[in-house]
Amino acid sequence: MNYLLKDIWIVNENRTIAGDVFIKEGRIEKIGQGIQVKEKVLEINGKEQFLLPGVIDDQVHFREPGLTHKASIYTESKAAVAGGVTSFMEMPNTVPPVFTQELLEEKYSIASKSSLANYSFYMGTGNDNIGEVLKTNDKKNSVCGVKVFMGSSTGNLLVDNPESLERVFAGVDLLIATHCEEEAIIKRNYETLKTRKGLLDPADHLIIRDEEACYQSSLKAVQLAKKHNTRLHILHISTEKELDLFTTLPLNEKRITAEVCVHHLHFTGDDYSVLGNRIKCNPAIKAPHHRSALWTALLDGRLDVIATDHAPHTLQEKGYLRNADGGLDLVPETLYEHSHAGLPLVQHTLLMMLNYVQEGRISIGQVVSKMSHAVAECFGIKDRGYIREGYYADLVMVDPNAKQVITPENILYKCGWSPLEQTTMSARITHTFVNGNLVYGNGQWDESQKGERLQFSR
Repeated sequence: MNYLLKDIWIVNENRTIAGDVFIKEGRIEKIGQGIQVKEKVLEINGKEQFLLPGVIDDQVHFREPGLTHKASIYTESKAAVAGGVTSFMEMPNTVPPVFTQELLEEKYSIASKSSLANYSFYMGTGNDNIGEVLKTNDKKNSVCGVKVFMGSSTGNLLVDNPESLERVFAGVDLLIATHCEEEAIIKRNYETLKTRKGLLDPADHLIIRDEEACYQSSLKAVQLAKKHNTRLHILHISTEKELDLFTTLPLNEKRITAEVCVHHLHFTGDDYSVLGNRIKCNPAIKAPHHRSALWTALLDGRLDVIATDHAPHTLQEKGYLRNADGGLDLVPETLYEHSHAGLPLVQHTLLMMLNYVQEGRISIGQVVSKMSHAVAECFGIKDRGYIREGYYADLVMVDPNAKQVITPENILYKCGWSPLEQTTMSARITHTFVNGNLVYGNGQWDESQKGERLQFSR
């Protein structure tokens, strides 16, 4: 179906203008004012609403295959679309981990049959599969990148062999995305604290996975990238000290870029006292001064994109049970160490940032830049991330005056919970188009069309 969006505020490329958008055969055919068309269209009145390019989330964990008791590509892509996310890039720490080209293509096959959003998947790296990783160079136009866990506790996805790291950074001809935390520092901090305290609590997480653990690992990644002229993208920066590693150069002049996640912009270590293990994630949410520094770096250009690191776990895996009143009870015997790290966010990331727009902390144009434009530029995504004639119609309509409260009843994650429960959102997403298909509109779904595999220009 073709669509004509009338009298809507179009937010794109640092401008907000009133106009119309004509969507034809999956692409943006025309942008202007008073558009009249001969074709049969469904006309949608956008008066007093904003039209944004669809959010592109460069870091999610949708858990399929192998961990589908807590999420699947279908369930989480549906939550993503409801949240205005039209494209995602998903991580390789599934079961089995994505260590071969065959396993990588199996994930693409699953997504082609089930994902409501556009998709791409990272190739996984271990100490012993470097030859297989280097084969990804042949797919640099159809794979978002190679993921390297540098010193994080992720089983056999941990790459801690110096020779393996050298081979990856020297040989990979597409973007390398890194999770940077130094395992030796984490282990030392844990053992010291455990000896001193015995029983640990959620607030100890930021002490164990501290600033130095993040900085030393990020520094190592930057040094390797500079040595080999690698295209490096460091994920989920969480500390003030790491910000010294990045520049305010224009994005198109950078070989090393950085991502910040919404939870590190939103929560601080003070929130552990209320939310406990619900906000336990890696890297850890840190003390308030780190959040302030991240906001400064986001606005001055050292941090290039905003993502979620959407990482769902069941309530039981986090150490909670839902009570009869809809609230959460902590399972007493659940220790800090037994609670899984990660939190679900992809349905609410855009709404979180729009709350900050209302507060005056960031402009809506800057949100669009960091969540759509810059992600498309950072990865070289073809024909997406902007509202431009000829581009795919990945579009989101937002009512800025329709408040809503996040409750278990309107959460779409398969895990069924959010650390944002009972938070009031200042805006509502009314429509989400993926490749010109109105997948989500005022609470109604059309799942007849699936998302497409992202393509890259490199």
